[in-house]
Amino acid sequence: MSGNTLGTLFAVTNFGESHGPAIGCVIDGCPPGMALSEADIQHDLDRRRPGTSRHVTQRQEPDQVQILSGVYQGMTTGAPIALLIQNTDQRSQDYSDILQTFRPGHADYTYLQKYGVRDPRGGGRSSARLTAPTVAAGAVAKKWLLEKFGTTFKGCMTQLGEHPIGFEDWSHVPHNPFYAPVADVSHLENYMDSLRKAGDSCGARIRVVAQHMPVGLGQPIYDRLDADIAFAMMGLNAVKGVEVGAGFASVAQRGSTHGDSLSPEGFEGNNAGGVLGGISTGQDLEVSIAIKPTSSIMTPRDTINSDGTATQVQTKGRHDPCVGIRATPIAEALLALVVMDHALRHRAQCGDVVMPLSPIPAHRGG
Repeated sequence: MSGNTLGTLFAVTNFGESHGPAIGCVIDGCPPGMALSEADIQHDLDRRRPGTSRHVTQRQEPDQVQILSGVYQGMTTGAPIALLIQNTDQRSQDYSDILQTFRPGHADYTYLQKYGVRDPRGGGRSSARLTAPTVAAGAVAKKWLLEKFGTTFKGCMTQLGEHPIGFEDWSHVPHNPFYAPVADVSHLENYMDSLRKAGDSCGARIRVVAQHMPVGLGQPIYDRLDADIAFAMMGLNAVKGVEVGAGFASVAQRGSTHGDSLSPEGFEGNNAGGVLGGISTGQDLEVSIAIKPTSSIMTPRDTINSDGTATQVQTKGRHDPCVGIRATPIAEALLALVVMDHALRHRAQCGDVVMPLSPIPAHRGG
């Protein structure tokens, strides 16, 4: 495969370009017999959709999904599920002045070097526009996992630029454009307004959690659950770091505190992030990702053009000053796709295994 498919048994192949007529994906391996409609998918697409606040790109895309195959009379058939999303608000002229210029931080240079040709319109294949089909596929995985195991997925922003965001309650997340778990986001609004005025951008940190996880998902050694999670998350545009559980904070921890002690009442902590030896413990999967500052900014920067001549570039058009603002539903989808794939792989290999122990409670007393 050429880098466009994620998964083994639940395999999602993504296609399209930012300014092409449409984008979409084909899901191969979805079990038959699950009720599925466009409405089951549309909710998550609406959460990721551009143009929903002044802090994100003002590209107006309805992102209405169409199911083209794999569903008959409202039920999945086991055949490949093709999902299509039309592009309706392209402005290719915004990129006419960078046809021969490499934008710093973008894939312009590497795509041209690799393929000998590149689509400059909105980044073409390297655009974050291609995360919409990922979210659509993730919605299918979420529905099956919820019905089969009761597994749920949620995420939030925990840092915007240099501003850490405390945690108050999950209930705040749907009610602000940042997916922040706090009631008052006015300081984040002001920060983004100042960034836009300065023609600059910032990064973000996103936390995503899977709850009510089944025990035993994951394959040693190279197909560990946490390894596949990291692999999938690094496939998200602009991600430069992935942490599972305590992550890099474990460097400063001691073994006497990092190892999650067990008792008959459950695990006493979750520094492991819900994975031991690459296999799920049944605790919450805890994942954090670091997203770099948006590379498309109005501030002029030094670069070269295709003949190697030094020049400057100023990226115009409609861009997110922080791509992390819309990343939460995408990270949730990626986590769901990995869990879904491993659930099917576990069922294929170990469906007849009788558990020698009852699952340990996820938390002491829980």
